[in-house]
Formats: sequence, structure tokens, C-alpha cells
Amino acid sequence: MSAWPRSLLGRNLLLIAALVVASQLCAVVLVRQMVLQPRVAQVADGVAHNVAALRAGLDVLPPGQRAAFVEAFNRQAAEAERDADEPPPLRWRALLSPLERRFVQAVARRLDQAEAGGSGQARWRRDGAGMLALRVAHGGTDYWLTLPSVFPTREFTGAWLMATIAGGLLALLGAWWLQRHLNRPLARVVAAAQQLSSGRQPEPLPEDGPQEIATVARSFNQMARSLAEAEQERTLMLAGVSHDLRTPLTKLRLGVEIAQAQVDAPLAASMARSIEEMDAIVGQFLDFARLGDGEPATLASLDGLAQAIAEAQADHGRAVQLELGAVPEVPVHAQALRRALDNLVENAWRHGAAPVVLRTGADAARAWIEVADHGAGVAVHELERLRQPFARGGGAARSGTPGAGLGLAIAERVARAHGGTLELHSAAGAGLRARLVLPRVAPTRPPGG
Repeated sequence: MSAWPRSLLGRNLLLIAALVVASQLCAVVLVRQMVLQPRVAQVADGVAHNVAALRAGLDVLPPGQRAAFVEAFNRQAAEAERDADEPPPLRWRALLSPLERRFVQAVARRLDQAEAGGSGQARWRRDGAGMLALRVAHGGTDYWLTLPSVFPTREFTGAWLMATIAGGLLALLGAWWLQRHLNRPLARVVAAAQQLSSGRQPEPLPEDGPQEIATVARSFNQMARSLAEAEQERTLMLAGVSHDLRTPLTKLRLGVEIAQAQVDAPLAASMARSIEEMDAIVGQFLDFARLGDGEPATLASLDGLAQAIAEAQADHGRAVQLELGAVPEVPVHAQALRRALDNLVENAWRHGAAPVVLRTGADAARAWIEVADHGAGVAVHELERLRQPFARGGGAARSGTPGAGLGLAIAERVARAHGGTLELHSAAGAGLRARLVLPRVAPTRPPGG
């Protein structure tokens, strides 16, 4: 699992936090190189000169006054330390800080000593008050000279950490506020795109805010309008052509009936069947075009709808089995759903085999109604392709069956318009099951709206 966040907000927060820490580290390096190190060298030079002067003073003083001289010097340094604002904490008095260690080494080099401590004889120590003391050997006597705190004895007091944390929190808060204002229009775009993909026309996005966000919203609105116009033009053309074809088909049917006595009976029957097939194809075109007629959603019973379809099929001499699940009423576009189910049942009779079964069921969030046949079934790799308009199965049981290939496409569009899905299940020798799964909450817009 990658530690890199998947969301844009998480990535921005992580990037800003890393930049804040990096900037603080760069500041520490700059202070060390340009402030602390030059100051250590400067103070070490001053201390070395003072120690040399002290040794010279001890040389000229009588032995009895040397201890008092050193004590007076140490007392003066202690008074200066007491006047300081932040004395060093007790837990740090035993050891030298990194800054003090560099200072001691610099002074040692200037006093021509190999290292700050060696040969078991401490040349430096920290006294009881936490101040640095330098051992000065003179005339066989060791004198400890206390040095005033000319710079902080601690290189790190916690202030840098607190400043880093405070700066990081402020930067993260600012990034969160900025990202939140960016996420709102992006979330609106995602929601509108999901509505568009489900076959519903989304509300126009507000074209305000920053220039980049406004450009995205404007471009999306233009795309949605173009798609709606193209869909409307296609629907009008399909509906118009299909409607116009009904007139010559009606004339052909009437002509066949009139000329039936003068035409060979098998030929007349074949002509009548061809006309019925063309009429069925035109009917599918009209069903496909009617999906955008803006029908409102109403509460309806899927069990009652299944019973009505079974009764209509019985009028045509077809027996449809019912397996009803006592489904409560759900909000549906009744006419569109009826057309979709009629096409699924017609597909089952044309391309499958009896018995044809209508089933209903529901759970806490969804209700469903499915049509199942007991034919040869459809290859699994063809199921997705058959959802597309004008796609037809390539099996032997289906290749010679007339149709426009719109039955499943109509059901797919109706399911999406309801905010649901069309599920297709098939197995060799087990027929095809086409299930319309519908939410138990009404869609925000009518089919194709």
C-alpha cells in the first residue's frame, strides 16, 4: 500500500508540510554557517586574548594576590550570568552542548592545545552555576577562570521546534481552506458528470469563481448542451423516420390483404410476416426515441406491472410464468418501464425458449424485476456488447431472428434513467436473465430529461 495520498487534498497537505520542514532546515543551516560559526570564531579569539592577558596579570601579581584576583574575575562573570534572561537548565549542566563544544575546541586551538581535554586532566569544566570554566596553570597552581556567557550555552531551546510546528499548522490550515474551495466546484463537476453518464441532463454549473474553475464549468456546460442537442436531434430524426415508415407499411399490409385471394398462399403469408417484422422493428425505433419524453415518476407496484405484462402476453397465446416477491411500491416512469419490459419479454420469446419467467424482488435499498428464458443463452463476452444500440447476438439461435437490436439498449437506457442498472446473466444452456435493478428513491429527473 503506497504512503502517497490518493486525494488531491492529502497530496497538497503533505507537500506543504514537507516544504515547511525543508525551509526550516535550510534556515537552521544558514544560521549555523553565516551566524553561529563566525560568532564562535570571533568569541574564541576574544577569549584566547583574555586568557593571555589574565596569564600576564598573574605573572605580575604577587602569589598571595593571585587567588583573590581570579576569584574577583569569577565573581564578575557569575554576576553577569545572573543578569541573563535565560540561564541554562540544570539537566544540561553536566555536558557541553554542540555549540559549546565547538567553542571550546576553537579556544583550545588558539591556545595551542591539541584538544579540549586530554591525558586525564580536564582543561574545561562546568561549575556549580552551570557556567564554563577554563583551567589555567600558573606557577604550579591551577586556577579555574569562569567565562561569561557571551552567547547562549544551548544551541536548541525548543523554540525552533515550536516555530516549525506552528508554521506547519498554519500552512496546513491555509492549504485545507484553499483546497476546500477548489474541491467544491470539482465535486459539482463530478456530480454533474455522473448525472450525464446516467442519461439525465444535469443543471448548468455556476460559471463563477477563479478563472480556471470558471473555464472548466463553462466548458462542461457547453459539452452538456452539445450532447443534449445531439441527442434531441437523433431522437427527432429516429422518431420521424420511424413514424413515416408506418404509413407505407400500413398500405403494404392492406395491399397484401386485398391481393391475398390472387396470390399464392405461402407467398402471401411470407409477405405478411415480413411486414409484421418491419412493423416490429419500427416499433422498437419508436420505443427507443420515446425515452426522452419527460414522463414523471409515480409510485407503482412491480408485481402489478409483471401481472399486467403476463396478461397481455396471454392475449397473444403466450404463457409467462410469474415468480413475485411481494415488492412494495417504488417510484418509476411507468410507460418507459413497461416499454423496456415488453422489449425484454419479446427478446426472450424471439431469441430464447419457453418457459419465459417474470420475477420480482427487493432489498432495503433496491427493487428489481427480471425476465428469464430457457434458451441456449449468450456467450459471456457478448453480454456487454449487446447493451449497445443495434447490437445483435451472433449465436445460431439468434442469427436468423429478425430485429433491430434495440431491446436491451432500450432496457439499459430506462434503467439508467431511473438511476438503476441492467444486469445480464447467462450460462451455456441456461438461457438469458435480464434484470432491471431500480432504486427505491425517485430519480432527480425524468428519463432523458
